[in-house]
Amino acid sequence: MAKMEWASLLNTATYDNKSEQAERPSYVIAADRITFSAPFRRLANKTQVHPLYDNDHLRHRLIHSEEVASVGRSIGMQVGVWLAAEKAILPEDAHKVAGVVQAACLAHDLGNPPFGHSGEEAIGKWCSEKLRGCSPAFQGIAGDRWHEFEKFEGNAQGFRILTRLEMYRNEGGMCMPNSVLGAFMKYPMGAETSKRLKQNKAKEEVYVGAKKFGFFESERAYFDAAAGAMGLIETRGPDDRGWWRRHPLVYLVEAADDICYNIVDLEDGYSAGDLSFETVQDRLSAFANSPSGNQGGYTDFEKISYLRARAIGGAITACVDAFKQRHDEILDGSFSASLIGVSTKAKDFSAIEELAREQLFTAPRKTRLEVKGRNVIRKVLDGLCPVYEVLAQQNWKEDELPDYEKQLINAVKLDLRGVDDAYSALHSLTDFVSGMTDRYAVQVSDMLSG
Repeated sequence: MAKMEWASLLNTATYDNKSEQAERPSYVIAADRITFSAPFRRLANKTQVHPLYDNDHLRHRLIHSEEVASVGRSIGMQVGVWLAAEKAILPEDAHKVAGVVQAACLAHDLGNPPFGHSGEEAIGKWCSEKLRGCSPAFQGIAGDRWHEFEKFEGNAQGFRILTRLEMYRNEGGMCMPNSVLGAFMKYPMGAETSKRLKQNKAKEEVYVGAKKFGFFESERAYFDAAAGAMGLIETRGPDDRGWWRRHPLVYLVEAADDICYNIVDLEDGYSAGDLSFETVQDRLSAFANSPSGNQGGYTDFEKISYLRARAIGGAITACVDAFKQRHDEILDGSFSASLIGVSTKAKDFSAIEELAREQLFTAPRKTRLEVKGRNVIRKVLDGLCPVYEVLAQQNWKEDELPDYEKQLINAVKLDLRGVDDAYSALHSLTDFVSGMTDRYAVQVSDMLSG
C-alpha cells in the first residue's frame, strides 16, 4: 500500500516559488499574512455559535480562530517532537509541524459567511433556486459546477481566499506554503466528486475527507500542484478527476478545532445563560479528570474558566496519543475518523456534543439569529442579483451598465473584476456575500430593502 512521506509532506515551497527567508520560514510568513488580511479581521464580526453583541465575553470567529491556532500549535509541537524521536523527520524539522498547523488553524474559518453555518445554508438554497433557471444571469453554468453553489461550502471559499482572492489576485493569492495548504484542506476533492462518493456508499463508509468538498473547480489547479508537491495519495474516479487522501496534519488542525468549539461552547453557554453552572461544571470536571471541589474562594465564572483550561489540556494529550497510535493508518490514507473520535476522551466529547445539540443549538436566541440571518442574506442576494442580470445583457461589460446599477456597485464596493460569464459572475456574488460581517450584511439588507 502506498504511503505518504514526511519529507514531502512538510514541503514549504510556495506557489510563487520564493525561497524561505533565513530569518522567517515560509509558514511564519503564511501565519503573518493570514493575521494581517482583511478576511481574517472580518471574523471579529462573524458569529461563532452564540449571537454577538449581547455579551462581551462571548467568542466570535476571530477569537475562535486564534484559540484554535494556539491549541493547534501545542498539538503540533508534541507531534513534531515525537516524529523526530521516531526518526520520521529530521530533528531540525520538528518545529515545522507546529508552525504549519498553527498557520492552517488561523485560516480554517476564513471562508465562513455571516451568521455561521446557517449562512452557508442560506447561500446554498438561494443559489439552488437561481441555478435552476430563475435568473437569466446564471444560466449556462456547466452541470458539474452546480453543486459548488447549491451546497455552498465555507471551506472551499477559504481555499479560494488563500489561493486566489487575497494579496496577489489570480496569481496564487497569499502564496501559502504547500504544507499549509495541505493541512488546511479537510476535504481534498471537488464538489461533484464528493457528491458521487457519498451517493455510491453507505453513510458510515464515506471517507472522512469526502463528507464535503474543499475547493471549487476554479481553484483546482492550485491544489493539484500542492498535492503533487507533497506526494498526497491520489485516486482517479470514473470522470478522471482526482481526489486525494488527507494530509496527516489535517487531523491535528481538525482536532484543535474540535477541542475548542466543543469545550469552549460550554463556557460560552454558561456565560450566555443557556447552561447552568452545575451542568457545565459536571461535563468539564469529568472531561478534565479534575475534581470540582478544590476551588474555594473563586467565583463560579473563574471555576468554569479553570475547568475549561484543564479540559483543553487533557484533550490535547488525548489527541496526540491518538495520532501516535494511528500514525501508520494516517500515512497510508486508510484512517477515516477524527482523532477525538478514536481518543480516550471520545465518550466525554460525545456527551458535550449531545448537550450542545439539546440545549445550545436550540436556544431561542440562536434560533432567532438563524431566522434573521437567513432573511438578511436572501435580501442581499436578491438585491444584488439584478446587477448581474443587467451585466449579462450587456455581454459582461461593466462600463455599459445603467446608472442605478453603477450606483449600487459603488455603494457596496462590489468587485466585478474578471466577471465574464455566468460561472465567474456567481463566484463574484458569493465572494461578496460570504465575505460580509453579520453587521454589514444587516446594513446592506436594510439599504437594499429601503
